[in-house]
Amino acid sequence: MNVMKHMEAVFVVAIALAVSGSALLDSIPEAQARVHQADAARIASGSKMAVVTVTAKRLGADDKAAGSRG
Repeated sequence: MNVMKHMEAVFVVAIALAVSGSALLDSIPEAQARVHQADAARIASGSKMAVVTVTAKRLGADDKAAGSRG
């Protein structure tokens, strides 16, 4: 019930926070993204590339059915 008595003060504080937050966010500069172009000469020269090989047993129908139940 005390909040209802002080609703005008709560409103003024909320507006003050919103205005100051908006001014603060407007003062932050925009992000400047840089476009990265792949160097075609480096790719064509055959430079090393990381390769990951995954070896695992394939699941059978029984294993798939058991895995979906639980």
